[in-house]
Amino acid sequence: MKVEVPKKKITLAGLKNLSKLYHYMKPYRIQYFVGIFFLIGSSAASLAFPKLLGDLINVKGVAQLAHNLNRLAIILGIVLVVQAAFSYFRIVLFVNVAERTLANLRQSIYNHLIQLPMKFFQKRRVGELNSRISADITQLQDTLTTTLAEFLRQIIIILGGITLLLITSPKLTLFMLSVLPLIMILATFFGKYIRKLSKKAQSQVAESNTIVEETLQGIQSVKTYTNEFFEMNRYQDKVKAIARTGIRNGKLRGAFSSFLIMGMFGSIVAVMWKGSTLMASGELDTGDLFSFIIYTIFIAGSISGLASVFGQVQKFLGATEDLLEIFQEEKEELSDPYIEPEIQKIGGLIQIKNLDFCYPNRTDVIIFNKLNLTIEANKTTAIVGSSGAGKTTLISLLLRLYEPTSGSIYFDSLDSKEIPLSHLRKQMALVPQDIFLFGGTILENIGYGKNNANEQEIKHAAKMANAYDFIEEFPEKFKTLVGERGTQLSGGQRQRIAIARALLKDPKILILDEATSSLDSESEKLVQDALDKLMIGRTSIVIAHRLSTIRKADKILVLDKGQLVEVGTHEELLRNSSGIYKRLNELQFAN
Repeated sequence: MKVEVPKKKITLAGLKNLSKLYHYMKPYRIQYFVGIFFLIGSSAASLAFPKLLGDLINVKGVAQLAHNLNRLAIILGIVLVVQAAFSYFRIVLFVNVAERTLANLRQSIYNHLIQLPMKFFQKRRVGELNSRISADITQLQDTLTTTLAEFLRQIIIILGGITLLLITSPKLTLFMLSVLPLIMILATFFGKYIRKLSKKAQSQVAESNTIVEETLQGIQSVKTYTNEFFEMNRYQDKVKAIARTGIRNGKLRGAFSSFLIMGMFGSIVAVMWKGSTLMASGELDTGDLFSFIIYTIFIAGSISGLASVFGQVQKFLGATEDLLEIFQEEKEELSDPYIEPEIQKIGGLIQIKNLDFCYPNRTDVIIFNKLNLTIEANKTTAIVGSSGAGKTTLISLLLRLYEPTSGSIYFDSLDSKEIPLSHLRKQMALVPQDIFLFGGTILENIGYGKNNANEQEIKHAAKMANAYDFIEEFPEKFKTLVGERGTQLSGGQRQRIAIARALLKDPKILILDEATSSLDSESEKLVQDALDKLMIGRTSIVIAHRLSTIRKADKILVLDKGQLVEVGTHEELLRNSSGIYKRLNELQFAN
C-alpha cells in the first residue's frame, strides 16, 4: 500500500531541514554546482532556438538568405550539440550526487533507527514506519534528481523568455503578460482539483488491494465462516467506487483539455492578432513575431508546469521533515561487542530493589510497585503467576529494553546503568515462546547468536540443541532456507534452532519465556533435553504457565499484580494451603 507524502508549507523550519539535508550532500556539492552550471547552459541553449529561427525568417534577399542560411545552420548545429552535451552531463551529475547523498542518508537513518529503544517502536507501527521511510526516500530521490532541476530550468526559461520578449517588442510583451497569466492561473486551479480526484482514486485502489491481500492471507477463515460472497460484495463495492471516481475524473480531464486548448490557442491567436497589427504598422518584423510566439509557448508551458513542480517541492519538504524527525529520537548507548572483545563480565547474581514501572504509552497502568526480589547466580529460578502479573515485563526490564520508572536493577553489585548496554545484553540470551527466525538459511539463523562463529561451532551448537539430526535430513542441510519467520519448520524445530543460537552465544544469564508451552509431547521432550544442557552452569530464569516444567527449579518466584507474593521450591510452595502457587497447581492438575 502506497503511503502518500503530505505537502508542507514552505516555512523557516522547512528551510532549516534543508540545511540539515545539505550536510549529507556537502561532500558532493562541487559536482552539484557543476550540474547547475550545465543546467543553466542547456536552458540558455533552448532559449536561443526561437531567436535564431526568427533571424532566419527575417533575412531578406536570395543572396543574403543563402549566406545567412549556412551561418545559422552551423550556429544551430553548435547549439544543438552544446545543449545535448550539457543535458547529458547535468543529468549524470545530478543522479550521481542524489544517489550518493541518499545512500549516506539511508545508512544514517537505518543506523539511528535500529539503535532506538523499544518505547519508540511501541508508539510506531513497523509496517507504517517502513512504508514512510520508503516513500520519503523515493520523494527525496525524485526531487534531487529531477524536480529541483526542473524548477530551476522553468524559472530560467520564464525569466529569460520574458527578457528576450521585452527586447523583441515591449508592447507585445505587455499585451501577452496581460492575457496569458489569467489562463495559466485558471488552468492551475483546474489541474489541482483533478489531482485531488486522482489521489482519491489511488486511495480507493489501495483500499481494494487491502481487501484482496487480507482475504487471500486469511482464506482459511473466509472459507470456514462461509464468507466468500460477503467478501465478493465488499470488493465489488470498492471496485464500483473506483469506477465512479474514474468516470468523474475522466469528465473533468476532458473539460480541462478543452479549456486548455481553447485558452492556450486563444492566447496565441490574440498574440498573433496583436503582433500582426504591430507588423502592419512596421513596429515588428515577421521573424520577430515567429520568435515571439514560440517564446510565448515556452513561457506558458513553464508557468503551467511550475505549479506542479512547486507541489513536488512542498512534498519534498514534508518528506525531509518526516525523515529528520527520526534523528530527534534519543537512541540507546550501544557499542559493538565484536570490536570491543574485553567486555565487562557479570557473575549472574540479580537483585531488584524498590522497582516501579509503567509502560511509556500507558502511564496510568502500574505494572510494578516497589518490587524487590533476588535471582541467585548459577541457579534456576522460575517465575510464575497469572496472566498480567508482570512476568514478561520483568524480562524486558532485565534486558533493559525498557528502563524502570524508579528503583534499580543490580547485576552482582553494579547498577545495570553502570554496565554498558551492549556488554550487558551480550551476556544474556532469550529463548521466547514465539520464535522469530530470519528468512535466510539455518546456518545463518544459528550463527546470528555469534556473528564471527565458524561452521564447526555452529554445527556443535546444533548437536547440543538436538537440532543436528533433523537439519541433516534436509536436502540442503544447514543451507536450507527457513522461509519468512521460519514457516518452513515446525514449532519444535524452530525452538531447537533458537536454543542452538542461544548456545552459540554462550550467555551467563539465560531467559526462557514459555519455551515449551506450545509443543507436542515428543517435541517438548527434545526441546526440554536441549534446554537442560543449555542451563548448566548459568543463571537461568524460566517463565512458565505449565508448572510441571519447573518442579526442579532451585527457586520459584510467584508474582501477582506486580508484587512478589511467594518464594520457595516446588515442595515448599505446595505446603502453603492458601498460596497462589498451590491453587494454580491444583487447577492445572485438575485439568
